[in-house]
Amino acid sequence: MPMNRIIQGLNQFQTNYFTVNQELFRQLSQGQTPEILFITCSDSRIDPNLLTQTKPGELFIIRNLGNIIPPHGTTNNSEGAAIEYAVCALDIKHIIICGHSDCGSMKGLLQLNSLTEEMPLVYTWLKHHAESTRRLLKDNYKHYDGEKLLRIAIEENVLTQIENIETYPVIRSKSHSNKLSLHAWVYDIELGIISAYNAQEKKFVKLGYEAFPVPDPLSSLQPN
Repeated sequence: MPMNRIIQGLNQFQTNYFTVNQELFRQLSQGQTPEILFITCSDSRIDPNLLTQTKPGELFIIRNLGNIIPPHGTTNNSEGAAIEYAVCALDIKHIIICGHSDCGSMKGLLQLNSLTEEMPLVYTWLKHHAESTRRLLKDNYKHYDGEKLLRIAIEENVLTQIENIETYPVIRSKSHSNKLSLHAWVYDIELGIISAYNAQEKKFVKLGYEAFPVPDPLSSLQPN
């Protein structure tokens, strides 16, 4: 995509969307009051506002490779700072951690050593912050490979990040008093659906699509 297309897009935004929604942006210039923190991957195919059909100011967003949240106490943790700000300053009510199909970070995690020379910073990020997921896959899903193993990796990684975010004192406190809810999602790019983890059924299930018949994505698989 050439830069002149980006500039054209800016011009269209200013002359069309911004002009029609000037009152919205006037209100946004006074501050933000989102109730949802949306944590997802840096992948260019993921657009949280598009997926949820939300307007500017309605989502507080954290993005990085693999939608990873380092546990509390990790040094140089910008994700932790953003979480703390979202919960303490913005009084966020819901936190969504959303993985996605065809995730390059999870593909890398499944072949971690191959990254050491070509992408050493990616290797270090995954090695330091996704080792729990890698070890879980190695020890419990030995008999899976290919797309099935990738799907498992994507789902298990999201659940691991839910566990990681629960290590933050402010999250534990808010959750304990029922002032904050955590949600684990996986977005299927090809099918356009989102599956959410159901704790009772112990698997990801399609979210809110009873009237939208689409093929089921690969189902969650339990370890052998």
